[in-house]
Amino acid sequence: MMPFLSLAAWFVLGTVAGVAYFSTIWWSARRFAQGGRVTVTIALSFVRLATLGGLLALASFQGAGPLLAMAMGVVVARFGVMRRLHGEML
Repeated sequence: MMPFLSLAAWFVLGTVAGVAYFSTIWWSARRFAQGGRVTVTIALSFVRLATLGGLLALASFQGAGPLLAMAMGVVVARFGVMRRLHGEML
């Protein structure tokens, strides 16, 4: 039971991190389109990428199962965010 809960926790963490990651990509794209400060947007993009990469690296230190669970959460989050934002993109 414990390994299942651990994998579920990694999946949830991946989903939350993925939602944050892909939502902030949309935010950055809107800032670029609206003429926001490019340096701030680029700096936040590096922070976003480093955060997700660090979380995935942390999961990889725990083994293949946690890494795959977290990566699956990120993929599910991408699907959800893209589906939610589809109406705004048109």
